[in-house]
Amino acid sequence: MEIILASPRGFCAGVNMAIESLNLAIDAFGAPVYVYHEIVHNKFVVETFRGKGAIFVDTLDEVPEGSNLLFSAHGVSPEIRRVARERRLYAIDATCPLVTKVHLEAVRYAKEGYRIILIGHEGHDEVLGTMGEAPEAMLLVESPDDVDALEFPEGTKLAYLTQTTLSVDDANRIITRLRSRFPQIASPPKDDICYATQNRQEAVRLLSKGADIVLVLGSQNSSNSQRLKELATESGVRSFLIDGAADIDPTWFNRNDKVVVTAGASAPESVVQECIDFLTEKFDTTVEVRELRKEEVHFALPKELRAYAS
Repeated sequence: MEIILASPRGFCAGVNMAIESLNLAIDAFGAPVYVYHEIVHNKFVVETFRGKGAIFVDTLDEVPEGSNLLFSAHGVSPEIRRVARERRLYAIDATCPLVTKVHLEAVRYAKEGYRIILIGHEGHDEVLGTMGEAPEAMLLVESPDDVDALEFPEGTKLAYLTQTTLSVDDANRIITRLRSRFPQIASPPKDDICYATQNRQEAVRLLSKGADIVLVLGSQNSSNSQRLKELATESGVRSFLIDGAADIDPTWFNRNDKVVVTAGASAPESVVQECIDFLTEKFDTTVEVRELRKEEVHFALPKELRAYAS
């Protein structure tokens, strides 16, 4: 069996920052540290932090007044920030800066009188936070068909934004339809889909050629991991989205298969290595790393934690 290990894969700069922030908060303030939503969408990471004393909540009513609270990498709405202040919570903002960029764009467009079309997945934590910046001005589309259903009064100023973890191809199809229907629609000067999402998708697209199977390490609720699996499937390759080695079924493979292994931006390298070890134990394997791009992006810690960093 030939294993091709995609690079880049796994943690992006935003996830690294969020995970480092939660580790540092637990060390600095002690358990429990409350986290609004999952710190990142990965089952292994969330369970590991639960073991360290993190408590993940979906509403701030679950957080005792005066507690330490960390906002996840996906960002939150102004309303959540207001409630946190009202409950006297010490809030640590671990929002990915690339998500913050989209929030700021939403605020700017709303102030300038635009109706904002957000391309994203309904119910995703990032989408909820972004739409909360300008709920009266923003509407969500998930497909070209959604675009076809849009109607605006003549002269309406329109702009679009995108969730950072979308499939580049899917987003481009929707953007093409938007520009076809609304030629004057405004857009941010720089693409909203994050560099790591694009790099991982590019690696899967290129490495899937000639592969028999693609294994994507990531959780089912991880948008960017789901897109990697979908991209491999669209390339005509059998693909599986798994949390770790325990999810692998050896009957998926033949001994002479070429297997591409990658990981979504919220999946830790440890689970990748466990899968490689599992396959190596079961089959006669060779492992080759294929690096398509170097990633050297680093995001600073939240200001609330910088004094505690060594």
